Amino acid sequence: MLHLTLITGASRGLGAAMAAQRLRQGHQVIGISRQSSAELAALAATSGAKLTQWKLDLAEPEAAANHLAAWLAAQDGKAFASASLINNAGVVTQPGPLEATPPAEIARGLRVGLEAAMLLSAAFLKGTAAWPGTRKLLNISSGLGRRAMAGSAVYCAAKAGMDHFARAVALEQAALPHGAHIVSLAPGIIDTDMQVQLRSADAAAFPERERFAQFKSQGQLDVPEVAAAKVLAYLDRADFGANPVGDVRDA
Repeated sequence: MLHLTLITGASRGLGAAMAAQRLRQGHQVIGISRQSSAELAALAATSGAKLTQWKLDLAEPEAAANHLAAWLAAQDGKAFASASLINNAGVVTQPGPLEATPPAEIARGLRVGLEAAMLLSAAFLKGTAAWPGTRKLLNISSGLGRRAMAGSAVYCAAKAGMDHFARAVALEQAALPHGAHIVSLAPGIIDTDMQVQLRSADAAAFPERERFAQFKSQGQLDVPEVAAAKVLAYLDRADFGANPVGDVRDA
C-alpha cells in the first residue's frame, strides 16, 4: 500500500529536503509551492516514486484548499496506508517594528504562515475522514512561536497561531473514533534563506541580528537535509500526537 505525503513550501529549503527524503522512501509526494523543483522531478524519475508538484500561491489559501479538496475527493482512500500533510510554508517579513512593515507584507505573512495551514488542514481532515489508514498533520512551527522576538511580530504571531490551532484540533480529533494525529513542531535552527535574511538585517531595526549571526559563526545551524531527517523521524514516531506542541529535541 502507498504512503501519501503532502508538503507545502516543497520547492526549496526544509520542504525540498523533506520531499526528497520521502521520495527516496517510496512515498507518493505532492509538493505545493509557487515554483516547481527540477531536482525533485529528477529524483522522482530515477527513484520510481510518484511526485506531483502543484504550483499554487498560498497567499491565496482558499483556492489552494479547494484544489486539495477536489484532489482528495477523486482518490481511493483505501489505497493509502497513511496520509500526512506537512504545513511547512512560511514567510518572513523584512525584520523591523510592526509599524514599519507594509500592510501587504503583514497580510501575506499571516495568509501563508497561518491561514493557508488552517484551510489546507481543514480540507485534508474532511477529505480523508473516511480513509482507513493513519492520518497525520504536522505544522512546522518555531521557537519564535513560543518566545517573542522584537522585529518579527508577524512571524511570531503566525507560529504561535499554528501551535494553538494544533492544540484545538487535537482535542477535536481525539473525540472521533478514527481521528487524525496533529503536532506543531519546532524543527530546530536551520540554515535557510530566512536565516540569511535575519543576520543581514539592519541592526537598528532588528536588535537580535547579532544573535542570528552567531548561530552561523558558531556552527549551530542544521543544514536542511539534517533538519528534514529529524522532523520526519518525529513524524514517524509511534507516539506522534501525544503532545500537540513539540520540538525535535523532545525525548
